Amino acid sequence: LLCPCLIYGAYVFLPFDAPLLPTVSARLVYTLRCATFATFPVVLGMIVSGISRLCSSALEPFGELRREVEIHRTYVSQSIHLFILYFFNMAVLATYLPQELLKLIPLLTGLFAISRLIFWMSYAIGRSFRAFGFSMTFLPLLAMLLWNLYGMFVLEPKDLLS
Repeated sequence: LLCPCLIYGAYVFLPFDAPLLPTVSARLVYTLRCATFATFPVVLGMIVSGISRLCSSALEPFGELRREVEIHRTYVSQSIHLFILYFFNMAVLATYLPQELLKLIPLLTGLFAISRLIFWMSYAIGRSFRAFGFSMTFLPLLAMLLWNLYGMFVLEPKDLLS
């Protein structure tokens, strides 16, 4: 329930509009530029993971990982997988959205980045707390996937492969 409320509130109250993007290629470039900001939590996780592995007191580099190192490694791995799903869904979504709704692309990007950081912090606190951050990442991704499938098969089935 929190994700739709956050997106709606940001859509209504944040004072910016998407630029005029009449072509599909312009929309895809806009999506690519917005997706660059979604890589911030992943890159930050890679840096922290490398530093924690470097500072680990393990004498064997291929031995058992400490909990701190394992948390960061798991976070980076999951974030990369979710980013790939996010990016492809966002690219398809940008082709189906009308011009007045293109403001959702940077808002969904911000939600993805913030929710990955929330997941990382809650995962470090304890494994039982990570469901909130994961649901803030996964449920908007699922909603985008369902909207994309609806757009492809119901709204424009004649343009499915063109």
